[in-house]
Amino acid sequence: MNKSPDSQSSALARRLQPLLPEGKSSRLLVASVGLGVSVAVVVGLFEYVTLELLFRRVSGLPIAVQALMPMVGLTLTVLALRYIGAGTTPSTSDEYIAAYHQRYPQLPVRLLPARLIAGAATIGFGGALGLEGPAIYSGSVLGLSVQARLNRWLGRDAARLLLTAGAAAGVAAIFQAPATGVMFALEAPYRDDIAHRALLPSLIASAASYLTFISLPFIDPEPLLGQVTANGVGVGDLLGAVAIGIGAGFGGRAYASLIRRAKAIAKTHEPFKLAIFGGALLGLLAFASDRLFDAPLTLGPGIHVVDWLAEGETTLILILLLFVFRALATIVTVGSRGAGGLFIPLAIQGVLLGRIVSAALDELSLGDSPDRIWPVLGLAAFIAAGYRTPIAAVMFVAESTAGIGIQGVGSAVVPALIAAAVSQLVAGRSSVSADQRVERLGHLEQRFTMPLAAALTTDVLTVPPDALVSEFVWIHALGQRRRIVPVVDGRDYLGLCSVEACADIERALWDQTTVAEVLSDEMPTALPTWSLRDAVAEMDRHHSDIIAVTDGNGSFVGIVQESEIVKLGEILDQTGGSYLP
Repeated sequence: MNKSPDSQSSALARRLQPLLPEGKSSRLLVASVGLGVSVAVVVGLFEYVTLELLFRRVSGLPIAVQALMPMVGLTLTVLALRYIGAGTTPSTSDEYIAAYHQRYPQLPVRLLPARLIAGAATIGFGGALGLEGPAIYSGSVLGLSVQARLNRWLGRDAARLLLTAGAAAGVAAIFQAPATGVMFALEAPYRDDIAHRALLPSLIASAASYLTFISLPFIDPEPLLGQVTANGVGVGDLLGAVAIGIGAGFGGRAYASLIRRAKAIAKTHEPFKLAIFGGALLGLLAFASDRLFDAPLTLGPGIHVVDWLAEGETTLILILLLFVFRALATIVTVGSRGAGGLFIPLAIQGVLLGRIVSAALDELSLGDSPDRIWPVLGLAAFIAAGYRTPIAAVMFVAESTAGIGIQGVGSAVVPALIAAAVSQLVAGRSSVSADQRVERLGHLEQRFTMPLAAALTTDVLTVPPDALVSEFVWIHALGQRRRIVPVVDGRDYLGLCSVEACADIERALWDQTTVAEVLSDEMPTALPTWSLRDAVAEMDRHHSDIIAVTDGNGSFVGIVQESEIVKLGEILDQTGGSYLP
């Protein structure tokens, strides 16, 4: 018997439901389309201004002038962030990851112009960062803005989903790679997991963004990194994928560590001094690279490095030097508070690593030709190791590899998967982003990440230190049925008085012994900034079902009891955990 169209639609809806938020699904997907279109327009304008109006013109200047441009760009970046962004940081793609893990994600729209101007100034004047950082940030901000404006229509639960969809749309537009955009947005928040609930909105927003972006009249629909060639694959290539994965794993690990140190330096030094010093270093690198490579290949995001490699007039030593120079340029730009992303710099390092292997094999007469599949494998492995996004890295290979038809693309993907997987194992827990979490928490674990205030009781009957034990027993233990009561002198917390401690005192001495003589101050107090996990850990360590909460000055705030945490869990179970982060 044939099923009716209505029953078929119902069955499809049930299958898609696990991928969607609770309710309002169709509205969310409609909003994702509009989000993708708006992100594509913003990202398109950003790319046009950065590459066409700025970087292309800077690249046409004499080398002496080009070498000065990074300092100019970094100075403009500082000015934009300080005066337009009210002192905000140059962080872009990291802002998406940090916001994703917030209980209620927030990215103020008012900071978007400042960070876009900062990104255009940094990259357009020669800073060695990628355009995808501002693109991801733009998509994230617009995603949350759409949710805020349509809150009553979409619901609060749509915030994190549209945040992710916006990030996917930003990557899809800047790379003209919609599948890469989806996978990067889903993988970036975690090192060993994906944000699967946002899959469908991200697919819709990414597709809409890609189609809109390539239709913009001022955009040349060519992949940002050009096309990296991949030939056929043999057994040697699969073994080479393992070797490149190991190399990229160690290289990505070191690269990520240096990037994190550069970010730490950027936070602790005066911005204008960093701009001048960092700009001078970038200028010296530009001069040196112009002498060595006949072009200042250390300037900009590195797109022209692929063209330089394609010319074929390269040697192993030159590629090695460029690998080091490009890494230094990116690290200096980050440490100088430059604004931009790290996906493209990681991709360039990977391509160079692959060409190093290719050139080495060619000199040893072990390789077929310098343009074998090694650069593709290096690209996938280095992105996977540095950003901990192996699926996005392999998807990027599939969407940017110039193979001959489907067979050519497939030939690159299989060894790329191997290289990315191996690099993940070798890289360990390293990442260029400090805001990534290892994996999604389970329902119970998520409860423990909630703030202490979720289970805090402030209306608490306390006992003064000069009260008699008999008063404590009759008023608190029997009258209020409290086994443990906080001892507070005015506002100062002194400790806990328990029934067990009083029971150790002879009954005849209850009217002569004060609470101050039997209280316990061994158990530490909690701070309001703690999470429930912190409080539970301390209660378990001291075998107690209660912990007192004080402010930074030792004044009593309230208590957290194990029973209240259990009640909180029951409430979350009944509401489906909708208030969890």
